[in-house]
Amino acid sequence: MAALDRSFIEICGFERETFSRFRDITVNLGLSALPGGVKCPDSAGGFYYEESGKLLSVTSNRFIHWSTSGDTVQLVEQSLDTNLLNNAVRLKIPQCQLLPGGVHIEETLNNVIILIVTNQSVHRLALPHPSRMYRSELVTELQMQSIFTDVGKLNLQDPVHSYVLPRAQGQPPVSPTTSTAWISQEGEAHFALASTSGGILVVSLPPHDSPGTVAIVELKQSSVMQRLTGWVPTAIRGGQSPSDLALSLAVRQFDDDPFIFALCQDHKLRMWSYKEQMCLMVADMLEYLPVGRGEVKSVPGQGHKLRLSFSSTTGLSLGVYLGLPKRGQFCVLELVANNNRYSLVHLSTLFTTQETLVDFVLTSTDIWGLWLDDDNQTVVKYINFEHNSAGLWNQVFMHPPPEEEVHIGIDQDPREAYLETLFSPLQFTAMAIIKALQIYKRGTERFIDLPWESLKREVTLTVENELQNSVTEYEFSQEEYRQLQVEFWSKFYACCLQYQEALSTPLALLINQATSMACVLKKGYVSYLLPCFAVDHLYLSADEYLFSEEETPVTEDPEVGRDVLQLVQCLRLVSESVQGDMAYDMEKALDHLQSPEKAAEQVLESMLANDSENIIEEIQNKLQDIRNPPGAMSVLLREMDLETDAEAGVEGAALTAGRSLSMRISLSQLYGSSVAVSVVCQAVCHMALTRAMLCRDLLILQQLYLRLGDNVFLGGGAQLLQLQQDLIPRCSHLLCSYYLLKRISQNLSSPVPLDILDANLQHLSVLELSDSPAMAPNRSVLNPQTVVELFYQNVARKTIMAQIYSQQEAQSSQVPLHWPQMASSIVTNLSQLLWPSNPVFMFPECLMGSCQYTQLQEYVRLIGPWCQVNVGSCRFILGQCYLATGEGQKALQCFQEAATEVEKEDFLMRLTSTEEEEAAASAPRLQYYNKVLRLLEDVGLPELVIQLATLAISEAVNDPRSQAALWTRIFKHHLDLGHNSQAYEALVQNPDQSRQLDCLRQLVVVLCERSQLKDLVQFSYVNLHDEVVSIIESRARAVDLMTHNYYELLYAFHINRHNYRKAGTVMFEYGMRLGREVRTLHGLQKQVNCYLAALNCLRLIRPDYAWIVQPSSGCTYERPGASPKRNYDGEFAPGPVRRQIDILELKDLQKEYTLARSRLTLAQQHPPSAAIAGSASAVEMVALLVQTGLFDTALSLCQTFKLPLTQVFEGLTFKCIKLQYGGEHSQNEAWSWLAANQLSTIVTTKESSATDEAWRLLASYLEAHPSQNAQHHRCVIHKLLSHGVPLPDWLVNDYKAVDTAALLRLYLKFDRLDLATELVLEYVDALLGKGHQYFGIERPLSATAPVVWLPYTSIDQLLSSLSESQTHMKLYEKLKAKLDDYHQVLDNATTLRIQAH
Repeated sequence: MAALDRSFIEICGFERETFSRFRDITVNLGLSALPGGVKCPDSAGGFYYEESGKLLSVTSNRFIHWSTSGDTVQLVEQSLDTNLLNNAVRLKIPQCQLLPGGVHIEETLNNVIILIVTNQSVHRLALPHPSRMYRSELVTELQMQSIFTDVGKLNLQDPVHSYVLPRAQGQPPVSPTTSTAWISQEGEAHFALASTSGGILVVSLPPHDSPGTVAIVELKQSSVMQRLTGWVPTAIRGGQSPSDLALSLAVRQFDDDPFIFALCQDHKLRMWSYKEQMCLMVADMLEYLPVGRGEVKSVPGQGHKLRLSFSSTTGLSLGVYLGLPKRGQFCVLELVANNNRYSLVHLSTLFTTQETLVDFVLTSTDIWGLWLDDDNQTVVKYINFEHNSAGLWNQVFMHPPPEEEVHIGIDQDPREAYLETLFSPLQFTAMAIIKALQIYKRGTERFIDLPWESLKREVTLTVENELQNSVTEYEFSQEEYRQLQVEFWSKFYACCLQYQEALSTPLALLINQATSMACVLKKGYVSYLLPCFAVDHLYLSADEYLFSEEETPVTEDPEVGRDVLQLVQCLRLVSESVQGDMAYDMEKALDHLQSPEKAAEQVLESMLANDSENIIEEIQNKLQDIRNPPGAMSVLLREMDLETDAEAGVEGAALTAGRSLSMRISLSQLYGSSVAVSVVCQAVCHMALTRAMLCRDLLILQQLYLRLGDNVFLGGGAQLLQLQQDLIPRCSHLLCSYYLLKRISQNLSSPVPLDILDANLQHLSVLELSDSPAMAPNRSVLNPQTVVELFYQNVARKTIMAQIYSQQEAQSSQVPLHWPQMASSIVTNLSQLLWPSNPVFMFPECLMGSCQYTQLQEYVRLIGPWCQVNVGSCRFILGQCYLATGEGQKALQCFQEAATEVEKEDFLMRLTSTEEEEAAASAPRLQYYNKVLRLLEDVGLPELVIQLATLAISEAVNDPRSQAALWTRIFKHHLDLGHNSQAYEALVQNPDQSRQLDCLRQLVVVLCERSQLKDLVQFSYVNLHDEVVSIIESRARAVDLMTHNYYELLYAFHINRHNYRKAGTVMFEYGMRLGREVRTLHGLQKQVNCYLAALNCLRLIRPDYAWIVQPSSGCTYERPGASPKRNYDGEFAPGPVRRQIDILELKDLQKEYTLARSRLTLAQQHPPSAAIAGSASAVEMVALLVQTGLFDTALSLCQTFKLPLTQVFEGLTFKCIKLQYGGEHSQNEAWSWLAANQLSTIVTTKESSATDEAWRLLASYLEAHPSQNAQHHRCVIHKLLSHGVPLPDWLVNDYKAVDTAALLRLYLKFDRLDLATELVLEYVDALLGKGHQYFGIERPLSATAPVVWLPYTSIDQLLSSLSESQTHMKLYEKLKAKLDDYHQVLDNATTLRIQAH
């Protein structure tokens, strides 16, 4: 797809931003307007930096353009590489008219000097040079400051910057008509002015950075330069003829002598030497006029223009345009010096039929001209003034103005049709729409700072409100309302057309000779000229050019070339015959994915039916002249086909390989500004529009060939077959492709919130695509931005630059920044990246990374029926779109369809590539499924994960590892969704035992947390029974007992399988841990229940098997697969010491249950005791129970564990003592613990106190729990005596009947001599027969009775104690006497007994 040097195409840089970017600065010099009210015409011009063609320069691709209107000049600095900040300024000089071409810009080493000329003043702006604004050559910012950034800091009224032209008192002012200006080598600013009365005035300002005075000189015809202090122009004094009025001025410095060239009204060219103070040369331009010199000589010239061009090889060339009536002529002359005598050498004379020349530019080889034709349309042409064929100017195909009427299809809404046209990127500037809106609303509002979408909404509301306000009836038919819509929208559209036409008024040409870039400066915007591609050139060329083509640029064969030209002429005729409704029907068919061939056939039918001008017959006649129609068609189709085999995108890495940092940075910024992005992408759009129409016309022509058949095919049936089977399908495919390019080039991108961008980036990172070059961050440079501009700016540009630069390195002779070549290369490469039939997939990737889901769906829809490249990739990204819009099932279907292409398409192959060794060993399709599964998991669609994983398992028949991973995924998501049975089935199907155990562990944990224990218990667990038990046991031993109920689960698990012994073991272990770890009332209650459950389990087993192994207390349970433990030195820690195994039978469990029950009873009676009762032994529990008053429980515990009851009786005795001597408070407290003990009998005869009840409880215990030698009585009495409490009679009577000696010893121990004496006396009396039954003596002392005895040791101790105390002498004597009596009786009885034997 080659670009030509013979034609260019205009690309309009329409701005889609409504925000005002100009900073307004007013330079008020206090002047008043000149009389006469003469207004200077609008003008424009430009300036390019010397190093704008150097890649590594800070000024590469950088230029300034300006425009004047009345008293205002607008200055804008542009760059094609970076966006310039503060780059637009609007200077207003009140009461002063800017001269046409009155702005001159030059650059010095440190500054950019802007010289401005008005009809009353001259101005100089000294701004910093871009190279001085950045210290380093490496500028890495995406945006740079313009030289106009600090212009507001300048005091432009200061004499350094402004000078008012003087006028003589009472004389009319000098009114310059044209000017030129320059900066001398010393830094002085010189302004050469041509006044309306003749003469050239030169105003010289001193250097801006040094003091000085203003010098004014006048160049006169006498060749004398007069320097005046109080200067009055000669023209004012009447000494100058107006015939030498300069119509156009130009200056060129030779060494230190500026030469001023003046093209005057008398058709003569004069050259003045500013240094030599004389006119060095006068040349009559009429000498170069071939005919009619006499007629012209008498008429003063009006439209003459002069331009200079200097080249180091050819020297100084002068371009003179002679604006003659009904004709125009360009003369190119070369200045020649010979012994200080100067003359002109004629190089070329060129003629033009255009009358109104707006501007022209002379370069070293070409003349570029800008005209307005009779229809007020812009015309640009150029010609090589040395080498041209018969003076034929080369064409520049200008951007066509918007259609005067919008075609509205039958099925179209008028509002939508007009909005689509108004807000198309190629139709209207934002300013035209804003101005029309303001007029339409009668100037009541301003709409300067509206975003694009807001402006669109405002236009819609305005027109619709206008329609509603004009309606007087309430009911309309649909057709009547449609007509009203068309009427009001067409009115607004016509207003937009007027302003668009005004803004499109051409003012000047700007040719950057450093880069060969050509621009047309218009009133409202700047358009750029790009080389026209060969096939586009043929299709767009005017008839006179098409007929005179000496060689066809698309083929070297002259015969084929002639056929191509004939074919193109036929296509032009077809294009003229295709009316608006036909074109709309064709486009609608493409949009609705209908067959282009059938649509073309229908259009042909319509053309034949409406052929009133016999165009079809003319086409048939021309077809007869084509010798080989298939060959000519093949040439055109080949030229338009952008399909390549190269994988674009891989070269992007070359951008950083083997190049310097400065080179890499410059290439990364090259053609990256918003202007360049807009121009390049609009060029692609324009190319797509042109070629879509060409393909449409060719397809219609092919249908006509089919209709005509053998009548036009000289080759017969073979050519007809080729047409049917090859050419028509190829043309149809190209038509669809270019229609797609046209649609995406005009499709605006959608703004995306940051949270959606972040979420999308996360999804891409899951797919491992976030680092892809096509997934670059979205940096919007235009507002709004088309999707192609988005793609070029963020992704394609760097790839394209790398490709172009590598090609230019191979051809080092080429200029690095040659605009025509670079622009055509960029457009070609970008088109190839966008071409749907190429394997590169960067554009859809970019849309996916930028969250442009609606646009991406439309893209995939349009290519679906006919594009067979990247089918799987398109299905995949369509699935991504469906995911983003919440259509999960559609997304899954797309992902499944894409799986078949995984090993065939580059994008899907990159998607499946992975650095993980395990994943890399899997089949590509399985890797693809894994990526998609991860994506679905990240989005949160478990149902789809299950469906896709189930499908993927069928692909992993021979890959157990992948199968295991997939089954694990299925299990996980079934479990998350609560599908317990399906989760269990997936677990069972898992071939990997370790994964199976992991899943099983997760199943147990999750179902426990959800309390879905029934499912967990009832699963069959084939071949997994022991593993389940092990998992539940390990979980039970590892987690908090009160939070999770794994022991109860395990108990239910064993009970459900009738394994009662294991169930009992589990509950017993549970109870043991509860006692150790959960020392609360609730924990004790659960412990009791656990022991009860364990007892019940063992009672269900045969007695021979009713035992369990006691779980070890405090041991660590080994988990399967646990790593061995190490000590601080890194050595393996010794294993746990194996302890003796204890077997617990039913009776042992009963004892543990009783102990636990006593703990619970204690905690219920006294809650604070729960903390210590949990781990208390039986002995400790007895003490705690006694302390709390739970004597029944304590007695039961003592009996169970065969513990002595002494502690119980002592505790109860002490409580009796406290009650007996305590107050009412202690009485009230006693009832609580008394109630906890069950009394044997109830006394109802009288009111009983707590003390009485306590003594009665003690008596009942002594009665119910007899002991050997009445040890219980003894401990009670001992306790009472130790506290000095009188012994109850019933207690003394009971104990003395059992062991009188022990009672006597207790009395003596506690020094109760009186009680001891009384006891001995009673006991002696009992032995002698008086009350012997109270002491347990069956028969008193006699010769025939059994032997009786006295505790003589204790009695002797008592007698000794009594004898030592004076207070007890009576008792001593009484006791002594009683003993004597007893001994007397004892002697008698002994004597009788001896005698009896």
